[in-house]
Parts: sequence; structure tokens; C-alpha cells
Amino acid sequence: MPLDRIHAALAADLQGRAEAGTRKGAETVIVRVVPAAAGRGPRYLLAGEGERPFLKMNSNNYLGMSLAPEVIRAEEEATAAFGAGPGAVRFISGTYGAHVELERRLAAFHRREAAMVMSSAYATTLGVLVPLISAETAVVSDELNHNCIINAMRLARPKRKEIYRHLDLADLAERLEQAAGDCRRAVLVTDGVFSMRGDHAPLPEILEIARRFDARFAENVVVVVDDSHGVGAFGATGRGTEEVTGAGPVDVLVGTLGKALGVNGGYVATSRTIVEYLRETAPTYIYSNPITVGEAAAAAEALALLDSPAGRERLAHLQAMTRRFKDGIVALGYETLPGEHPVVPLMVRDTAKTAALVAHLRAGGILATGLKYPVVPRGDEEIRFQISADHTPLDVDDTLAALASFPGRPRPA
Repeated sequence: MPLDRIHAALAADLQGRAEAGTRKGAETVIVRVVPAAAGRGPRYLLAGEGERPFLKMNSNNYLGMSLAPEVIRAEEEATAAFGAGPGAVRFISGTYGAHVELERRLAAFHRREAAMVMSSAYATTLGVLVPLISAETAVVSDELNHNCIINAMRLARPKRKEIYRHLDLADLAERLEQAAGDCRRAVLVTDGVFSMRGDHAPLPEILEIARRFDARFAENVVVVVDDSHGVGAFGATGRGTEEVTGAGPVDVLVGTLGKALGVNGGYVATSRTIVEYLRETAPTYIYSNPITVGEAAAAAEALALLDSPAGRERLAHLQAMTRRFKDGIVALGYETLPGEHPVVPLMVRDTAKTAALVAHLRAGGILATGLKYPVVPRGDEEIRFQISADHTPLDVDDTLAALASFPGRPRPA
């Protein structure tokens, strides 16, 4: 059957995205990794670029775990023993000992009663929020929360949807006040670290507000935090935003295995009762294959490495490289935002200039991600740099040199 009319409609949509500057376009394809050498970290060869090496300054691999030999070895050994895929969803025959052991270790690491692993952090957020949001629930969410939280709210169809201004605690309290007495349950959800800006939620204050309103909801105020960018990359021991802010444990913590831990998959750490409920109700858990046995074994090895003296050395190095880069861009006259997270936004505040700076960096062998309107609000256009423990002082200095040579850069005051 010809699809000429829908093809025309989709082509028009793609053209509109291109004109608006939101079309992502062709993906960069990595074809080989060049190992670290001569004081510089790994470089990457790209399809169509021959043997020219590129430095990644836009990777979520915050601790360099994806290239850690012990993590690779753990995955290879488990794959050789159990095969390339799990072969079934968890409740049929897809649960292996490696999945159970990883969940035990994650619960212990986060000092929670239980943990549950899913195929990705995005799937975890959907799988956690949709079952926890009933028809009598008010959801209260930060306006800059990740797309997975936004889509979970759409799918769940809560009785009330309250969006508070970014990090505005007075507005948060007002939203809970409006929902109190109208709903049996409140779900207060926030990112731990906000991935576009590198800032983080003030968890102690958020928990205090939740406690203040808790008695006014028959089924509690449940605080859910997606700390996918925080766990492993933030805090002296990598325990994320809870550690940095000194917060007590939040009710439900979502994390990822695919960023600082360098593997794949997502997880939730919380009470045993909530985990048991989610195993029965979370559609992205029940109807999707889990991560592979090899990935589970690799993630457990990465977690063990993180929770060791060697892991703390990686974290200390990551923090040092983040400070070096942040100090360097400020010295060059660029603007950034306060914070110590390895997401370092360079605020350009102009769409055309952002695109030009990304192209300039790529011409200099550096991969960086530009965030332009309408992905971010007009005036908040930026380059989102992401520092990794794989980076060395020379890598940071190479990037700063490329930024210094950009013809349109601001001049230091």
C-alpha cells in the first residue's frame, strides 16, 4: 500500500523541525576507541573522519568505568558463561543470579531495604511513577525535570498535576497546599541533578516541606528523586545528591547504571514493600527483558570499584578536572553556572552562536553538545560540557585552547 500522504506529512514535520533548529540530524558514529596515551585520555574515531581522533567532552561516562579493564572482564566472563541475552522477561525465566546480586548490592550501597533493576533509567522512572500515581494523586514536579518524568506524568493521568518553578521552595509548598484536602496521595518528584544545568535539588528542604504536608494526605507525600546524573558522579563517595546535601534518604531513589557506572540499565532503591509492589505493577519491568547477565555482572563490578579506595581516587580526579575546566572557562571570559557537578554549562545565550561554537570545537577535534532554543528557553542557549575521570589535565587544556581560539568568544573583564 502506498504511503505517499503520511510520507508527505512526516517530511513536512521534519522540515519544520529543521527550520526551527530542533532537528537532531545525522548521528555521530564512533567506529574505534584509541586508548589513552602520552598524558591524554581516550580518543574516538568517527565514521567519515578517517584516522582523525576526537576528544569526547559530552559523555555521561563520568568515572570512565565503561573502559575499566575489570568492568570489561566481568562482562566478558558472565557473557561467556550465560550467553548474550537473558532470553525472557524477569517473571518468566529471565532472572539470573547476577540480577539478584546486583540488586542486593545496590540496596546496600544506598542503605535501602531493597532495589530493583530495569532496562534503563528512563524505563525505571516510567515504571516507578506510573504505578505510584493513582487516580486520587497529586503530582508535584520541578519545571526542569527530565523528559522521562514529564512523560510518566502524562501516562499516569493524575488527579492534579502541579509544576513548581525551578528550585522555588515557596512555590513548591504552595502547590502542595493547593492539593491538600483534594487528593489522597501526593507524589513530589524532582531530579537530583538537573542534566541541562548541573545544578541540584535542595533535598533536605524538600523533605522538610514533604513532612510538613504529609499528615494532610491520607496516603502520604511520597518523595521521588531521579538522581541518574548524581549517583557515582557527585559526592565524596559517589552517593549523589543525598550525600552532597546531607539529606536523609528520600522515599524512592531512581538511579542509572549507564552513566557513572559505565554499563547499561536503571534501578530503583526504596522500601521492600514498594519494590514488591512495583514488581507486580511496573509495565516496563514486567513486559521488557532485563539487562543482560553480562551487563549485570559488569555493573556489580563497577559498583564495587566505586565503593573502594580506587573509586574514591577516580571521584577526586573527576572533581579536580571539573574545577580545572570550570576555572578555565571563567578565566577566558565565558559564563557558567554555580555548582560542582561535572556537567559544566557554558552559557552562550544565543542560538546561532551556540551552533557556531559547537562547529568550531568539532573542527578542533572536540565533541560537545549545544542546547538551543526551543530545547532550552530563549536566552539560556548553552554548550553542555561533561567532564569524565578519563580526562587528563592535557585534555582539559586542549578544550580550553579551542574555546580560546573561537572568534566570537567574550573577553575577560
